[in-house]
Amino acid sequence: MIGELRTALAEQVKQRVPEADLHERDPDFIRDSLPGMWLLASFYFRADVSGMENVPESGPVLLVGNHSGGNMAPDAFVFGLAFNTYFGVERAFHQLAHNLVMLVPWLGFLRKLGTVAASHENARKLLRGGAAVLVYPGGDYEVHRPTWDSAKVDFGGRTGFIKLALDEGVPIVPVVSLGGQETALFLSRGERLARLLGLDRMFRLKVLPISLALPWGLNIGDFLGHLPLPSKITIRVLKPLDMRRRFGPQPDPERVYRHLMRIMQRELDALAAERTLPLVG
Repeated sequence: MIGELRTALAEQVKQRVPEADLHERDPDFIRDSLPGMWLLASFYFRADVSGMENVPESGPVLLVGNHSGGNMAPDAFVFGLAFNTYFGVERAFHQLAHNLVMLVPWLGFLRKLGTVAASHENARKLLRGGAAVLVYPGGDYEVHRPTWDSAKVDFGGRTGFIKLALDEGVPIVPVVSLGGQETALFLSRGERLARLLGLDRMFRLKVLPISLALPWGLNIGDFLGHLPLPSKITIRVLKPLDMRRRFGPQPDPERVYRHLMRIMQRELDALAAERTLPLVG
């Protein structure tokens, strides 16, 4: 009985997730929103983004980042601002987000910013349409890691994004960020609890995170989000990786993955070494 209920609920959630719509992104809305969002990013998060010149000037590209800050992850917010400012709002730019994020009614504006539900089908559609697509392979697993692992890239061994880039013939541009995991005190991913409640089967959630966050105090699940602390967000974009040029005509995804983890972790270590104090930066 419980299993049937879980299956039915999961199917309902799946049916309600909107498909990627290339026309739902609204350049005018983004243009009008940029000043206010930059005010928040500059004064509250003291956003520092460098290396945007490493993104190819045109054409489809898969931007791959480490992810931090729970369900209110500020790194995605800050990078989106930087991309739209640097290249202009007319260049197609989309971010992939967890299915449940796309179902929250008051977050509908994210679709106007170009956010779509994370799936290989949606990513392919966007890349084939010529868009720059930002993906966070670590997903909910990485974004809810404990705060003491703030300076750690953790994709959980997921290599699907590499196969996607190879199939579509697009370069991968690594994006490294630091500071998001200081916007709350993240204590545990809650993986055992998630498995016990069957959240993976129902909602593709492998974690039920536990944190100390404003305004809730003890925050379990982070389903309603939280008020992020004003941690300094630092983002650095690395040089694009042409996998076939570096690894041959048929690259081994595992080998590419290890290479990406190595260069991204090295860069994140460098950012962490420059950081004097948590929150302060």
